[in-house]
Amino acid sequence: MILEVPSTLDQLEKHFWWWEGHQIVYSVTGSGIPLLLIHGFGACIGHWRKNIPVLSAAGYKVFAIDLLGFGDSDKAPVDYSLQLWERLIIDFWQDHIGSPTVFVGNSIGALLSLMVVSRHPRVSLGAVLINSAGGLSHRPGEFNPIMRWVMQCFAQLVKSPLTGPLLFNFIRQRGRIRETLLQVYCDHEAVTDELVDMLYEPSCHPGAQKVFASIVTAPPGPSPNDLLPMIHRPLLVLWGDSDPWTPITSSNIYQEYAQAKAIQFIPIPNAGHCPHDECPQIVNQLILDWLPTLTQLEPSTIS
Repeated sequence: MILEVPSTLDQLEKHFWWWEGHQIVYSVTGSGIPLLLIHGFGACIGHWRKNIPVLSAAGYKVFAIDLLGFGDSDKAPVDYSLQLWERLIIDFWQDHIGSPTVFVGNSIGALLSLMVVSRHPRVSLGAVLINSAGGLSHRPGEFNPIMRWVMQCFAQLVKSPLTGPLLFNFIRQRGRIRETLLQVYCDHEAVTDELVDMLYEPSCHPGAQKVFASIVTAPPGPSPNDLLPMIHRPLLVLWGDSDPWTPITSSNIYQEYAQAKAIQFIPIPNAGHCPHDECPQIVNQLILDWLPTLTQLEPSTIS
């Protein structure tokens, strides 16, 4: 069955929550078992605009959140890290959800979902990981010496009060955003003006440049290799097979654990880094087919 996918960016009702002195924006739609959607780097709640209405209409209570530093949430002058956002997510769960939840994430959001499910099992029923990142930034061992030097130079330029704003203003131009999206979306028709504007607008907020500098120079945080041995909840791992940022070979670690850890891995042909937005009919259906398998996990069994 092919699910109709409305685009409801303008119809999403946004709410505000104060966390550690900072304003966080979130949305909630529907009723039923809770799902929490966590976006990737540079994205926001709107990146789930093609998924929220379908998932909520199918009988789930769908939350989505703008992580601190992204979307319409505050661009706080703090040291950003995966652990910071992990703490935000757990506090959000305690304040607004309070029952076992399915965490659904893309890219960095997928890695955060994996962190939550592995390190806080009492809050989760399972997770859907869509083209999961391997870290917030590249690890030193991932590059040869020349590339390590290049990345170190880039980090210095980004952090500099002189060159940092110039580099950020160059990167965040609408044309640059579109070029980047065209690299990571196989279906170029999915790269719309609405999508470009949705990613561009938060970059104009006060403090956005310092957020960018903090995030791109932050430590990578825990890796899937660190987290998967701790998993005791089911995972659905979806992967656009033409992703140039996190190539499908990055999914090998999940496939290695598939039998031992109740991981279902499904590649998505001819899709890039954000298949939930590029081919939402396929992703929505895969999620909805998988979610009923979690009903055997009664809330009383979550400890």
